[in-house]
Amino acid sequence: MIGNRIGHQLDPFLHSLLKKVFGKYGNPNVFTWMGFFATLLASVLVLKGFWTLGGLAIILSGLFDLFDGVVARKNGKVTLFGGFLDSVLDRYSDLLLLMAFLIYYLERGESSHVILTSFVSLGVALIPYVRARAEAAQISCKIGLMERAERIILLTLGTLLHLMVPVLWVLAVLTHFTVLQRIYHVWKKSKTLNPGGG
Repeated sequence: MIGNRIGHQLDPFLHSLLKKVFGKYGNPNVFTWMGFFATLLASVLVLKGFWTLGGLAIILSGLFDLFDGVVARKNGKVTLFGGFLDSVLDRYSDLLLLMAFLIYYLERGESSHVILTSFVSLGVALIPYVRARAEAAQISCKIGLMERAERIILLTLGTLLHLMVPVLWVLAVLTHFTVLQRIYHVWKKSKTLNPGGG
């Protein structure tokens, strides 16, 4: 949702900044890996109870996630493997971070929060899966209220402000709502493309 509205409007500014530092030699895949390792760091910090530092590491990861796309587009380095790697590491990052919260609550015997985090993890995993299955059927499916940018912003706020449980409740509702949005979208599109189908 945020990504669709803002699009690539920040590209010129970010590209100018990155060009001053890396010239023409910035490698988008390197930024992709750096974003992944920043999320790993955030996960460890969450497990250790250093939530403010963990929130800052999530922000750093989000910046690297922006940088890899900018460098790929502006330097003509968009590749099939780069897009694939970015998508796979994004999934690992999302679920590893949620697993860190889950373990944190599990170690403290907060079973209701463990269940809540698990339910959020299901929604987070299903959102990109539904899109991938739709696109495999040649149906564009980029719509949805709770895409990755929104999820990262909420997790960052929850971590920085120590309000993770309310944030998890919001994510629990809105991630699964987004899955339903996408299912409905694909159902409508499939009716148009295959009027006689089920």
